[in-house]
Amino acid sequence: MSIIQSIESKIIPIGRWQELHGQYRKVVFTNGCFDVLHRGHVTYLAKARDLGDCLVVGLNSDASVKRLKGENRPLNNENDRALLLAALSFVDYIIIFEEDTPKNLIEQVKPNILVKGGDYQIDNIVGADFVMKNGGQVLTIPFVDGYSSTKIIQAL
Repeated sequence: MSIIQSIESKIIPIGRWQELHGQYRKVVFTNGCFDVLHRGHVTYLAKARDLGDCLVVGLNSDASVKRLKGENRPLNNENDRALLLAALSFVDYIIIFEEDTPKNLIEQVKPNILVKGGDYQIDNIVGADFVMKNGGQVLTIPFVDGYSSTKIIQAL
């Protein structure tokens, strides 16, 4: 298998995850748009992966990003964003989702740990109640100061 094929194999549909789930002891899940990948994202995702033995990233589809961020977003399409995330050695799987929130995806992935950025309060994290009800943890990871996709886009 070529390197690019190996990277692309990490981008999976939810049905494929159902086959893989049992291989991991501690699954960590996070989600986002990841429109302009930057140091803050890389640091956040690496810290998330340190929490378990498998990191699954729910990636907002292009239509979902448009609804959340506006008509001019995303700058990079979902396939490109997924490939960039998959190229990170510590990201195990990427699942693209169409909804505005990852609630349904979280319920299908059934992570042991749900992670979001430090700007979230645990009470406001979508899927937190499901994860905790099923014996999992919900954690936040602080941002790397000075890094934001929105700020990068505004500076262009």
